[in-house]
Amino acid sequence: MADREVRKSTKVGRVVSNAMEKSVVVAVDRLVKHPLYEKTIRRTSKFMAHDEENTCQVGDQVAIEESRPLSRRKRWVVREVLERAKG
Repeated sequence: MADREVRKSTKVGRVVSNAMEKSVVVAVDRLVKHPLYEKTIRRTSKFMAHDEENTCQVGDQVAIEESRPLSRRKRWVVREVLERAKG
């Protein structure tokens, strides 16, 4: 079973909080169509992610990857900072 490749889910979002040590909150937006009215609606999900070097700032665009549970709410790891916040 060791030769089986595991696909880890990845998401791209914006950092909305970095007030914790080695943790950030990442907001991921997705577009869904309303079932009755068929208007496209933006839905946001927030994920706690592990940031080992404490490099992420609020407003950064980051890629996060699924991982093993690191704490009660943390199941994601920051893979890379795609775009730094302006200013």
